[in-house]
Order: sequence, then C-alpha cells, then structure tokens
Amino acid sequence: MAIVAPDKKIDCLGLFCPMPILKVREAMIPLSPGQILEMLSDDPASEADMKSWTTRTGHELLAIERDGAVFRFLVRKTK
Repeated sequence: MAIVAPDKKIDCLGLFCPMPILKVREAMIPLSPGQILEMLSDDPASEADMKSWTTRTGHELLAIERDGAVFRFLVRKTK
C-alpha cells in the first residue's frame, strides 16, 4: 500500500464520542474533493463511529491503523 500524505491532520486524543466525529466533520469543510484528512483518536468507539459516519456521508475511509490505544484514520473527501 502506498504511503498517503494527508492534506490536513487533526488530533482528537482525549476526546470522546461524539467529539472526534464533530471535529472530523468540521475539518472536512474547507478541504477540496480528493483531499485527505488524518485523524488521531484514542476513543474506543471511534472506529465504529468513523465507519458509520463515512458510510452516512459518502466520504471514503481509506485506512484505519491502530497503535496500542491510538487509532489513525485517513478519510478522503468525496464531494
């Protein structure tokens, strides 16, 4: 898999549902279609939240990586 360089990064460590999703939604607004957002979260619910949010919004969830308690999500803006 190619290394993806995100266009924007947000740190949601220490935030719990629904804050990481709200921050992602806010961070996606200024991005252009095709640009990629990286979000870091240590909320155990964030994996399920991100999957359902991207399904609902139509944005593309490119990757979910986990390092210990920390999740790293890559989302491509689609529209």
